[in-house]
Amino acid sequence: MNKLFTIAKNTFIETLRQPVYAIIITAALLLLFISPSLAMYTMSDDNKLLRELGLSTLFLASLFIAIFSASGAVAEEIENKTIMTVLSKPVQRPIFIIAKFFGVSGAVGLAHYVCTIGLLMAIRHGVLESVNDTHDWTVVGAAATAVSAAVLLSAFFNYAYDWNFSSTAILLLALLGTLCMVFLLFIDRNWQFAPQNNGINALDVYGSLLLLLAALVIVALAVALSTRFNIVVTLSACVGIFLLGLVSDWVFGRLAETHLWAKVCYFIVPNLQVFWISDAIYEGSSVPAKYILISAAYALCYTAGILAIAVTLFQRRQVG
Repeated sequence: MNKLFTIAKNTFIETLRQPVYAIIITAALLLLFISPSLAMYTMSDDNKLLRELGLSTLFLASLFIAIFSASGAVAEEIENKTIMTVLSKPVQRPIFIIAKFFGVSGAVGLAHYVCTIGLLMAIRHGVLESVNDTHDWTVVGAAATAVSAAVLLSAFFNYAYDWNFSSTAILLLALLGTLCMVFLLFIDRNWQFAPQNNGINALDVYGSLLLLLAALVIVALAVALSTRFNIVVTLSACVGIFLLGLVSDWVFGRLAETHLWAKVCYFIVPNLQVFWISDAIYEGSSVPAKYILISAAYALCYTAGILAIAVTLFQRRQVG
């Protein structure tokens, strides 16, 4: 367990320090910031489109972070020959693979959490549907305070203690964003204590949780593929599986009853549509806890199976 924790911690820190990690989070937060302006031109309920745009941004950000981070988790170690040092400790190969998965999953979970805070703030602000609507300055002030404080403190720690700027900023943003969300849970847009008007919908939280499960499935796939292929092949394969997973019901599901190949592919390819609740948002229906549990069980079983395949593929991989 000590070896597993050490490798997972180092993988987590290395992932946070990757430039692409901070770039994707920054881009996602900027898109969430402008999403209320992008959703104001529909002919129906603008706030429903805002929620779908926000969840789509969160989905893509988490999945691309998972793909880019997990693709190099094992492949880079093999290419740089640093894996020989780790395995000579000795560290069992299954422990190495599982630790890599947990390390990348922790980084993906942190990024997903930060972007979820941005999503909830954007939904709380809402769309200005008429000229009489005003900005929610409570949300704007809280977000500006959290971002400014995270940037200034990260710059200070980088200058004084030589801490990595991007990883420190993301960790501080997660901490300060949590404090802001606690503040927004109790303070309404008029700066009054009104928890009943906090604008936080449980459906959005459930949607974010389901999308995190989808990201963890992609992490397991990327780790498994990186045990045998280089980064380019792993990235391409993960993107292809991601696209197939989004349309699995239409491509394979409708043919599964009449074609054996479609039935096999329907079970092998992860059905990412399970984790997307856009229909519930537009129909205004609720998502029962049973659905969350079934989806979590599906993600857990699929992830465990892929990690078992990853361990098998890596067991006889020549790394010298």
